[in-house]
Amino acid sequence: MTVQDPATGAERFVIVPASYVFFLREYDDAVTEVLLQLRRGTGYMDEHWAAAAAGHVERGETAEAAARREAAEEVDVTDLGLEFLTAMQRTAHDLPIDERVDFFFAARTWSGEPRIVEPAKCADLRWFPLDALPDPVVPHERFVLDALRSGRVPPLTSFGF
Repeated sequence: MTVQDPATGAERFVIVPASYVFFLREYDDAVTEVLLQLRRGTGYMDEHWAAAAAGHVERGETAEAAARREAAEEVDVTDLGLEFLTAMQRTAHDLPIDERVDFFFAARTWSGEPRIVEPAKCADLRWFPLDALPDPVVPHERFVLDALRSGRVPPLTSFGF
């Protein structure tokens, strides 16, 4: 997306920041599961599985604070033990807002039991083994989940270029 600079009249590039939280739990000492939501009624990637909590970083808010806020708002959990995974520069040239920087976090500890808080936007909330993800998963999120499963998540990733 671009905006016009009021001082110069030049078109300026705008990046939209967002934070994502992948809730992870270990089970049977060998299986890692991730909590995903089924998007519905959002107008973006509906009927795709996605991070249980995600959203835009608000003005004056850090990416970590946004992750904590989104977790409280979307699945009613607090006190997250957040682990930074990767920052992703992302583009989708066919969308009106096509330049983003996404901050991905993992949470292995939290307070509360995750639940659907926004039923108009979330049709289901379910745990999946990292090696048996549902189909379809939002593509750029799937990219990070695949890297997480492999044990090799680089600190900086790009998607859509």
